[in-house]
Amino acid sequence: MRQYNARAAFGPTQPFQTTAIERRELHPRDVLIEIKFCGICHSDIHTVRGEWAAQAYPVVPGHEIAGIVTEVGPEVTRYKVGDRVGVGCMVDSCGHCANCEKGEEQFCRNGMTLTYGSTDRYGHMTYGGYSTHIVVAEQFVLRIPDGLSLEEAAPLLCAGITTYSPLRHWGAGPGKKVGVIGLGGLGHMAVKIAHAMGAEVTVLSTSLNKRGDALRLGADACESTRDPKTFESLAGKFDLIVNTVSAKIDLDACLGLLGVDGTMVNVGAPSEPLSVAVFSLILQRRSFAGSLIGGIAQTQEMLDFCATHKIGADIELISAAEIDRAYERILASDVRYRFVIDIGTLAGDDVTASGG
Repeated sequence: MRQYNARAAFGPTQPFQTTAIERRELHPRDVLIEIKFCGICHSDIHTVRGEWAAQAYPVVPGHEIAGIVTEVGPEVTRYKVGDRVGVGCMVDSCGHCANCEKGEEQFCRNGMTLTYGSTDRYGHMTYGGYSTHIVVAEQFVLRIPDGLSLEEAAPLLCAGITTYSPLRHWGAGPGKKVGVIGLGGLGHMAVKIAHAMGAEVTVLSTSLNKRGDALRLGADACESTRDPKTFESLAGKFDLIVNTVSAKIDLDACLGLLGVDGTMVNVGAPSEPLSVAVFSLILQRRSFAGSLIGGIAQTQEMLDFCATHKIGADIELISAAEIDRAYERILASDVRYRFVIDIGTLAGDDVTASGG
């Protein structure tokens, strides 16, 4: 095993500390990546604080990883030392179930291995990108095109693919009207990508104080969900609505914005259940759906698409010592639109706690 520095949470309310974690020695098809940047996802906060499930601490979050290959196993064919690469939300799957064989590893019937907080096939706890290095099997490594900076590409590994996948699956494109609920880390990527796909895009937000940003990012309009007139004027307008918020909303009101055969897709993950009146669906043959991330092939497709259209995340770069403050600001909606950790600020830290 090899040891590397990481920022870890040792409890749901404890501040992050620098610790030494262990990564496995490279197997024949493994890649060692020196992490340069890692985005902070809202799901990192949910996980660290045990809001979705009990956690085995320490937790080293981070699944928006961008870095450089520094070593490869003897059987690696896809990457070489010096390549610009990324790692997203998963680092393994069974590889042989029906979903894996279709390239939908995120829906592995035997359970994908999450980038952090999972037990891998070797019996080790996985640690994420709030660390200086990571070892990943080459088939779960993504190539970051030269047209994308590493820091702006990092959030694409979660926020990008989480929004690209449903937009692609439900056919966003010319002639389609797409609504995006929320203009945060996920929402701002949904706007950029849907616009690049050629759709007409409307941001639906509780506040109009981001209208200028919405239009700059590619939206054609920005409307307030706190104004009852919005639901009258936009009734039946949309072919697709992507709900990016992680809070309880009035689903029935939002479903009323869909036309016949329209679909509302939830990609935000609220901690409390949502309810929907069936008549909101059946009277206009509407659909209410959910979407996770994409498979590895689609994630690479997304990265290539973003490079072609010069799409990166809007980021605020922070040091590893600023993670706790960044979490507070995310919960206060005080970020436009993704925090990205400069992992180079972690490399020289003294270890202050003992990790796993």
